[in-house]
Amino acid sequence: MISAVSSAAYNALAVPGASGRGRPAEAGGSSGLTPEEQQRVKELKATDRKVRAHELAHQAAGGNLAGGATFTYVLGPDHQRYAVGGEVPIDVSPGRTPEETLRRAAQVRAAALAPADPSGQDRQVAAQAARLEQQARQEQAAAGDADGTPGSAAVEAYRKVARDGESAGGFSAVA
Repeated sequence: MISAVSSAAYNALAVPGASGRGRPAEAGGSSGLTPEEQQRVKELKATDRKVRAHELAHQAAGGNLAGGATFTYVLGPDHQRYAVGGEVPIDVSPGRTPEETLRRAAQVRAAALAPADPSGQDRQVAAQAARLEQQARQEQAAAGDADGTPGSAAVEAYRKVARDGESAGGFSAVA
């Protein structure tokens, strides 16, 4: 699961050597465990691998915006800890410019959806990133209209033609 955090919270969490990075120790054999306990250990190991791969996918795609993974553990019948849940914080704050915000939001969305099986929380973070992208695009469009860029001049010319019609020297479409 990936969790959205602000810049300040992210910086507080992004500490090298964060907790929860340990791997479960390999059992020295299955001696002393019942067949049911051995099966449980096998299931826990598979879950541990899946959880770690899921969180690693978030971290890899999140790059410098993602923090270290933290895990929730259970103690197996072999007295080893196995990861059964995890979380990677990611900085979802906007950039200094709309362009930077677009890059950051795209990276956040990619990180949220990176695992093969994104969780509900992952999908929520991806949706939050999509809203941030939409907002940045609106800011870009508003800035283009305000600064007289060629795109805004073309839009204004179209509006004039649409408003004044053919009498203003515009064009007409004939079917």
